[in-house]
Amino acid sequence: ETDSLFPASRTDTFIQPPLLGIGGSFPYGFHISVINYPSVHIRKFINETWIERHGSPLHPETIMLLWSFIVSVYGIGGFLGSLCCGYLTTKYRKKKCQMCTNLIMLVAALFMAFSKTAKSFEMILIGRFLYGIGTGFSLNIHPQYVGEISPKKLRGFTNSTVAVFLTLGKLTGQVIGLREILGSEALWPWLLASSGLSALVQLVTLPFFPDSPSYLLIQKGNEEACRKAIRKLWGEGDHQAEIDDIMKEKVAMTSTKTLRVLEVIKERSLRWQLYILMTVMTTLQLCGINAIYFYSFEVFHTAKFEEYLIPYVSLGVGLCECLSSILYFYFPYSVSHFCLQDNLGPFCFLIFLGILALSAIFIYLYLPETKGKSIMEIKAEFNKLNFGKKETSVTENNFPKEQLFCTKL
Repeated sequence: ETDSLFPASRTDTFIQPPLLGIGGSFPYGFHISVINYPSVHIRKFINETWIERHGSPLHPETIMLLWSFIVSVYGIGGFLGSLCCGYLTTKYRKKKCQMCTNLIMLVAALFMAFSKTAKSFEMILIGRFLYGIGTGFSLNIHPQYVGEISPKKLRGFTNSTVAVFLTLGKLTGQVIGLREILGSEALWPWLLASSGLSALVQLVTLPFFPDSPSYLLIQKGNEEACRKAIRKLWGEGDHQAEIDDIMKEKVAMTSTKTLRVLEVIKERSLRWQLYILMTVMTTLQLCGINAIYFYSFEVFHTAKFEEYLIPYVSLGVGLCECLSSILYFYFPYSVSHFCLQDNLGPFCFLIFLGILALSAIFIYLYLPETKGKSIMEIKAEFNKLNFGKKETSVTENNFPKEQLFCTKL
């Protein structure tokens, strides 16, 4: 029955989002949480390596500086990966870019796995940087690709896999980071390399799935391949409404021009989309959750927890977040807690509470509902905010004179 929410014929629709999650948002969450567990071992390894090379130990502040750089270089890589993602996915398609991302993650895993054997803490830096580049790509590709392969009525459900696998990645990093599993002094290189397994799984399985229908129709102009991909993803049945939506996008894009960063900022038709995007992404960085994960050991140590209990308390935080993402479907290096902790102590989280409250009010007032709507319908909702009464309604036979898409940054 094609109108059923979970028909058996749509097997690929429900298999592919988890496979995208394994190599998409999962590694991002994993590397946020896992880096805390071997921190003592890595700092000791840095000092021992330096003594072996130069015959004298490093100053504790220098060790902490190198450790901070190991943590933060992940965010730098993520930033660079995100910058390149838009251009490369447009030129080479999302599936191919995601497979290349898996190769980057596997190379990073090799650097991590053999860093101790090679007696090189620089290999940890390189591995973290490559992991950052990979997650910068995959965290952008995952929600776009999963949205494109899903029918309109299931798009919200499949997009929820982004949050679910992100928090699952955090939880997995906390579990296998326990000293009883891979968090010991002997096994920490393999702990940091273990996310290469998720990249390998996706690299092997992703080629068996089709490209997104919208890519095949809009960018390749192959309607037959688009229909074939739709049948494979969504099963047999009448999918003409979805195909018509893709056709509307294709017609709209015939009169588009590519916008660069400054043009995007100046373009009135994208103004409220940018406001909302900036609000959501800023809130993600300043909500305090990254501070908890990056500096969880320091936070709980300051709160007078026994040191042997801290990994398990941190695991409890990850479990709560993972359950929240599953029940309610809901980036880079966060230094805010590090800067505020000394002056405000635990009260620094009141600042995060205020930021969350203001963001919630703004999103409630201005973010349009997207459930069950096509991209063109969502664009029409934003046009009401961007142009007010001047908004040109988008109907089946009526498109705005100028459609603007940002495909190259």
